Formats: sequence, C-alpha cells, structure tokens
Amino acid sequence: MKKQISILLLILLCAFSSYSQDTLQEIKVVSKNKSLQKSSKITANTTLLTSKELLKAACCNLAESFETNPSIDVNFSDALTGTKQIKMLGLTSPYLMITEENIPSVRGASQAYGLSFTPGTWVESIQITKGAGSVVNGYESISGQINTELLKPVKDIPFFLNAYGSTDSRFELNTHFNTKISDKWASSLFVHGNTRVAKNDMNDDGFLDNPLSKQINVLNRWQYTDAQKGWVSFINFRYMNDEKQTGEIDFDPKKDKGTTNSWGSEINTERFNVSTKLGYVFPEMPYQSFGFQNAFDSHDQESYFGLNRYNIKQSSYYSNLIFNSIIDNTMNKFATGLNFTYDKYQEFVNVNDYSRIDNSIGAFFEYTFDNSSNFSFIAGGRVDNHNRLGTFVTPRLHIRYNPWGKGVLRASAGRGKRSANIFAENQPLFASSRTFDILDTNGKIYGLDPEIAWNYGLSFNQGFSVFGKKADVGFDFYRTDFKNQVVVDLYTAPAIPGTHQTLFYNLNGKSYANSLQVDFNIELAKHLDLRTAYKYYDIQTDYLSGRSERPMQAKHRFFGNLGYETHLGENGSQWKFDFTYNWMGEQKLPETASNPVGDRLPDYSPSYSLMNAQITKIFSSTFEIYVGGENIGNYKQEKAILGSENPFGPTFDASIVYAPVFGQMYYAGLRFKIK
Repeated sequence: MKKQISILLLILLCAFSSYSQDTLQEIKVVSKNKSLQKSSKITANTTLLTSKELLKAACCNLAESFETNPSIDVNFSDALTGTKQIKMLGLTSPYLMITEENIPSVRGASQAYGLSFTPGTWVESIQITKGAGSVVNGYESISGQINTELLKPVKDIPFFLNAYGSTDSRFELNTHFNTKISDKWASSLFVHGNTRVAKNDMNDDGFLDNPLSKQINVLNRWQYTDAQKGWVSFINFRYMNDEKQTGEIDFDPKKDKGTTNSWGSEINTERFNVSTKLGYVFPEMPYQSFGFQNAFDSHDQESYFGLNRYNIKQSSYYSNLIFNSIIDNTMNKFATGLNFTYDKYQEFVNVNDYSRIDNSIGAFFEYTFDNSSNFSFIAGGRVDNHNRLGTFVTPRLHIRYNPWGKGVLRASAGRGKRSANIFAENQPLFASSRTFDILDTNGKIYGLDPEIAWNYGLSFNQGFSVFGKKADVGFDFYRTDFKNQVVVDLYTAPAIPGTHQTLFYNLNGKSYANSLQVDFNIELAKHLDLRTAYKYYDIQTDYLSGRSERPMQAKHRFFGNLGYETHLGENGSQWKFDFTYNWMGEQKLPETASNPVGDRLPDYSPSYSLMNAQITKIFSSTFEIYVGGENIGNYKQEKAILGSENPFGPTFDASIVYAPVFGQMYYAGLRFKIK
C-alpha cells in the first residue's frame, strides 16, 4: 500500500506542475529515449521538451531553450539589449500563458525580459501546448501555454556545476547543491551568475551589439513527501538582481546619464519570490486529491533609454485551490476550484503616472472523458470577476480521436481575455525617438479596453515506418480571431514628416492570425534523427491606414534539425552532434517612408538563413564538455539602428530588428556532477 501511495504522490506532483490532468498521461506513456516527445494518447496538442533536448544548445536561459524545436519561433526584440522574443502561432509572448510549475511566471512587468530570468540548467522539462490552455490555469491564455518544470529536490543529484563562456564575452556559472535531510525532506540550492564584460560593435554603427550585464540568481527549494499519509509539498524562495547597460560605445552612465552627450540605457531589475504548493492524495481513494498553490512576487525595474525614463514595480499575489476526483469511474474525471490574483503596478513613463491595482477572483470546472483507447475530450469553463475587466465566462474545449494505429486527430477551441500592459510589453520602442499616443480614453486600462480573442485549432499526426526506421508526419492549423485588441500601430504616417510615433488604440475592424505548420520527422539511421517543419503565417490587422500584415513577422519559415549520438561507451562516454537550420522569409517592416533617404527601410526585409551547431563530448556520467556556434553563416542585419549618427534626432530607432546584429558567436562549456 505504501508503494502505491508513493506512486500516486508522484502522479499528484506532476499533475500540480503540468498543463492539466491530461498532461499526466503524456508523462506516463511517451518513450523516455526521445528528447522531444509527443504522445498519441493525450488530448491536447502538447510537446514535451526533456532535459536531454535542452542540452542540445547552450540554453543559458529559458528564452534560449526553444532553438531546436519548431513549435516556438525565436525572434530578436531590438538592436541593443540582445533579448530574444518568442512567438507561438505567430503571436508574441503576451498572448501565451507562461507558467513555472503551473504558477504564472512571465506576465505584467516581466513580459519583456522575464524569460531571461530562469537559467536553463534549472529546468527539468518544458511542456508546450498549442491553442487555448486549461481553465485551471486562468483566463489569459490565447495562443497557447508554456509550462516549465524545475528540478525536484527529491530526485536531484548532490552537486552540479556548469561553466560557460562565449566569444561575445558572456560568462556564466551555475551550481546546484542538493541535500536529502531525512526520508521526508529534501532541499536544493541553485546559484546562477552571468556577466558580459567587453564592448562589442560588430556592425560598426557606434552602438553596443549586446549589453554590458551582470546577474545573480538564487533559488532555494524545499520538498516534503510523506508517502504513507499522502502528503507532498514544495516551498521556494528566490532572489534575482539583473543589471544591463547598453547604448553608444563611449557612453558612461556616471557622466552621460540624462544628457545628450552620448546615448545610453540602463535596465536594472530586482525580483523576489516566495511560492508554496501543497498536495494531498486520499489514501483510500487514490483517484481523489487536492492541491493548494500560493505565490508572492515582487518585480522592481528602474530603467531609462536615452532621455526616456521607464520605471515599473509590480507586487503580485496568486492563489489556486484545486480538487480532483472522478464521476462514477476513472473514465470520467474532473477538476474544480477557486483562484485569486492581485497585482499592484507602480508604473511611470517619464513624468506620467500609470499606477493601478488589478484583482480578480474566479471559479473553474473542467471535465475529462477518456475511454483509455481512441477517444477523449476535456471541456472546461470558468467564471471570473475582475475589477477592470468585469464579470465574464471563459470556455475551453480539447478533443482527441485516434482513427487508426499511430494516427491522432485533435481539435480545440477556447476564449481568452487579458489586460494589455502596453508599455511593459513594448519596451524596445523606448529605444527610439517615437512619441507614444493613446487614442482611446474610455477604457479602464490606460484608457483602453481589454483584449478578447477566440482560438480554434485542428491537428493530425501519423506515425509510420520507412525501411524499418521510425517516422511521423503531421500538420496543424490554428486561427486566432480578436474580438478586441489593443492595436500597436507603427504604420500610420506621422502628422509631422520625419518624426516617429507609436499609436495605441482599440481595434476597429478585424484582426486575426492564421498559422499552418507541416512537419516531418524520421530516424535516418540508428542514433541519427532528422526533424523538419514548414510554417506559414497569415496575420492581418485593421490599422488606421487600412488592413496590413503584422510587422516583423515572416509569412514563411522553414526549420530543420539533425542530431546524431554515438553508442554509449564505458563509464557512459559518448559523442553528441547537433545542427539546426532556420530560414526566415521576408518580413513586413514599419513605416519609414517619411525619413530622410539614408534612414529609410524597404517595405519588406530580405529573407535569410541561420545555422547553429553544437558538439558534446561526454567523458563519463559525471563530466562532459561542449562547444558550439550560433549564426555560423555570419548573417547580420544591414542597418539595425536608424539615425545612429544622431541618436537624439527625430529618426533614431533601434526597435526595427528582424535579424541578428552581432553575427557569428561561438561558445564552450563544461558540466560536472557528483552523484
């Protein structure tokens, strides 16, 4: 009986940390040999990235953990901070729900840089779900959900060390310490530090390609497990301090800050987090359990971009109570509960105060039917009351059907609603001479209305064999229809020629995003795997100047990944080789026709290719080294900063970035473990 309860506690642990009840089945049925896993038995269109997949690239932080899979698009946000932005179904990360062990993590003030605040070595796995997420996790998810699982103290090794250095002068050190205190208690201490110490200007525009930076990030996790009584709990304490300096090569913040001597920027962020999770499995009713999650976050960012000042402090509290059980038998499961969110924003844009308090309380119910064979569905709904969004209902539906062996058909539909944090989500625009104008004033969030969208999706995947080798082919199509959207308008020509502006206003017309992906994966030979994917996006919005494509979004993308591993040798020795190719088609660019000729861009960017590679040599189960390169073809955007000769002039803009700025980058590192 004790062994059975131990297994149930493990299941409960996964259920509280994952996308829904449904994701748990994925963890149970997929092959452990695959670094990127999909199951034909789960209802939602979910891909699991294991720690093995994350080791295929440097993965210095969460934003850099998606380079080797086609579900997520990785883009460049601006020409100064080196920050990478992710997209799913053609929509940027604010339309994704990003959670850490099922607790919302990147939202509000952290939207621009939050993905860079989770070191890659802390991550155990990542679940990527396309389409509207589970109602258990809230109402904000529109295009999908990314859930990150951190290493668990009860399963972690006593010591881990990772050291990393790159040709762009970035250096990192990660150390993990894990202790089994008793048969019920275990604790982990994760310490991460990174710095960039040298100035680089590979495109000779007089500006740093990557910021000078330093970050210290500490996480202390405690896990309690009582298998006999059915209890499992986690307590996390986390602190991070991140400092970035960018701008012109000669910028000195001690003497140039707040002046026009030289253009520069500093972004300093301090975060503190405490979170708890408590779970209980009823020993006599193993199908029944409850979980209680709580998290307090403090995010304090002080920053300036030239003469633009932007400060934001967000204090948040999140609480979620979940009860899981069955109706009559285990084919009919349900999850129900209550959650509460509180967000206090102290936000200042230059001299303007946009501070506010948001809070909401909601109740949800999610029903899952699974005949354990070829059909399942998840139907959920929630009702929320928000002090600014009002009272509203959020429905979600996911369906799976297996028509024949190794074939799976999925469909989904759902509604999402969110508050757009227009300044926090568009911080790269501060690195420009643009003026910011909010055209609507009657709404309750910056004078704007909440964003509302419906997402519909259909996918099919078929596994088969080619000359005895495993292969699969699949497609998915998703459409997002906005009923209201906060439009960020970079197209409408300014009233004064030669100036720049950004307009924010409520959607008046239509806005939609169509996403089509076709992928083919095959085991070419033993230990040699090929992944390929083609993606097509049709994303249109009605602007004041008429309907147009969403800026900085390629209509066509192609992805390829080739991975090879040698046979395991004595003491676990092995070679691993990984190569990733990305081709990006042309992208619609913002309006620059009113600029002087030297600061104009074409209507569309040129297409280009990126190639990344990594080689890992594992000497034993405790020691390995790796070397790699990014952008091996050395492609660089020809003109990354408009008006760089006069950064305080009317045409300066560092936000129109569609390709790498730095060029080639090579790195090396080592990993050492004590087991």
